Amino acid sequence: MSIDQSKVFAELSLKAVNPGAHDSQHGWSTASGVTFDAINPATEERLAQVVAATAEDLERVTQTAVAAHQRWRMVPAPRRGELVARIGELCKQHHQALAAIVALETGKSLAEAMGEVREVIDMAILAAGQSRMLYGFTQQSQRTHHRMYDQWLPLGVVGIISAYNFPAAVWAQNGFLSAIGGNTVIWKPSPKVPLTALALQHLCVIAMNELGQEGVFSLVIPESNEVAEQLVRDTRVALISFTGSSPVGRKVAQIVGSTLGRRSLLECSGNNGCIVDETADLELAAAAIAFGAVGTSGQRCTSTRRVIAQRSIARPLVELLKKAYGRIAVGDPAVAGNLVGPLVDRAAAAHFERSVAEAVELGGQVVFGGKRMDRPGYFVEPTIIVNARNEWPCVQEETFAPLIYVIEYDDLAEAIALHNGVVQGLASGIHSNHLGHIELFLSAAGSDCGIAKVNMGTTGADVGAAFGGEKETGGGRTAGSDAWRGYMRRQSVCINWGKDSPWNHLLND
Repeated sequence: MSIDQSKVFAELSLKAVNPGAHDSQHGWSTASGVTFDAINPATEERLAQVVAATAEDLERVTQTAVAAHQRWRMVPAPRRGELVARIGELCKQHHQALAAIVALETGKSLAEAMGEVREVIDMAILAAGQSRMLYGFTQQSQRTHHRMYDQWLPLGVVGIISAYNFPAAVWAQNGFLSAIGGNTVIWKPSPKVPLTALALQHLCVIAMNELGQEGVFSLVIPESNEVAEQLVRDTRVALISFTGSSPVGRKVAQIVGSTLGRRSLLECSGNNGCIVDETADLELAAAAIAFGAVGTSGQRCTSTRRVIAQRSIARPLVELLKKAYGRIAVGDPAVAGNLVGPLVDRAAAAHFERSVAEAVELGGQVVFGGKRMDRPGYFVEPTIIVNARNEWPCVQEETFAPLIYVIEYDDLAEAIALHNGVVQGLASGIHSNHLGHIELFLSAAGSDCGIAKVNMGTTGADVGAAFGGEKETGGGRTAGSDAWRGYMRRQSVCINWGKDSPWNHLLND
C-alpha cells in the first residue's frame, strides 16, 4: 500500500506552495513570500512549501477573530454545535485523505493516523452534544424572593498553539470546545506539520461558509517563534492553550499571567511511569508497555518512558518485552505492516542518541535497540535500557523517542516513590492483580498524575475523559468530562423577583 500524494493533495486543496494564514475577512495570505518546507520524516524529502505567516498576517487574523466574536457569542450554543458537527462530518468524508497527510508529515503509521482523525471526528460529536449541556448550578438563596444560579459565558478569542505529534487531535480537543463555548479560535500549529492544519482549515472554511458562520476558525503558520509569542502576548486573546514542552509552557504561563484576567491552559511534558508488581499478568503487561513505549515512535506525551518492575519479575518481563520488540516492523509508514515510523526530525534523532549514550555512561545496559538506523529518514531502533536509576538526568527528562528505562524495586511504597519522583505528572499506570496495590496506586498516596491506568498502557485517551496532567505537565484539561468549562467564564447570578430591599425603610414615609 502506498499514498498517492497528488490525489490526496487535490482532495484537500493542498498545493506545492501553500499560503500560511487564513481568516474569513481577508482569505488566504501569501504576503511574506518567504517559504519553509514541510518535510516527510520517513524520506527527508520535501512534501510541499508553506508561505510563512508574518506579524502583519497575525494582526489581520486577530482583528477578524475579535470582530467575529461579537456576533458568534450571541449565537445559541446548540447552533454553534451545528458548525462543529459539520466540520466533523467533513473530516469523516475525507478521513483517509486526512490520515494520509498526518502519516506523511508526522511519520505515523497509516493505522495510527486513521485513529487520530477518528479522534477528531469523535471530538466533534462530543462537542456538538455538549453544546446543549453547558450547565450551571441552581443554588438556594438565603434571601426571601431571590433566585441564584451559575451560568457559563464565552471568554472571547482563544489561541491554540499545538505540537507536532498530534497535528489534528489537539486542535480538535481545544478548538471544538472553544467554539461551542462561544469563542472564536486562532490556531498556530507546529511548523513541522503544517499540511494537516492547512487541510483542516480548508474544511473549516467550507463548513463556515455553508452555515453562514464565518470568522470562527482562523489559522496562522509562522516559521518563527516571534510571531507565536506575539499571539501569546496579545491581550485581545483571552485564553492561550499551549501543548508542548514544559520550558516553553512555563514561558507561556509567565507571559499570560503578567496580564490579569487572561488564562493559559497548558498540556506539557510527560515522563510516564508504569509499575509492574509481582502479581501482574506479565504477558498483558509486556504487550501494553510495548505499545505504550513504541507507538507513534514514542512521540506521545503519554508514551511509557519508565517501567518500574518488582525485582522478582523484572527479568522475565524484560524477556517478554524483547520478544515483543523483535516483532515490531519499523519503516516507512506508508507501507502496510510497518507499525513504527521515524522520529519527526534530525534534532529528535540526535536527542535519542544522546539519551542512550548518557544512560550507558551512567551504568545502564542496552538489551534491545539503542541505535539510529542506517537508512534515509529519521528512524531509530525501539530501545530497552535496564539497570537504570530514576535519578539519572536522562531518566528525569522526557525523550520523545521509543526508549524505555527499566527500574527495579522491592516494595510498593518504593515503587510509588520512584513513580512520582519526576517533575512531570501526566499519565501513569500499574499492572497488578492485587486489589490492595491497585487501590493504593489510585489513592491520594498513590499516583500524582492526571491520568491513571490499571492493567493498560499509559497511552490512549478516550475523548469522554478530561485529558491533562499535574506538576510541570501544566494542570490544563481538554476533551471530555467538564473540560469545556476551561474555555468559558463563570458568572454567579442573583435575581430579586420580589419587592423588598434591606433599605426599603429609607424610602418609606
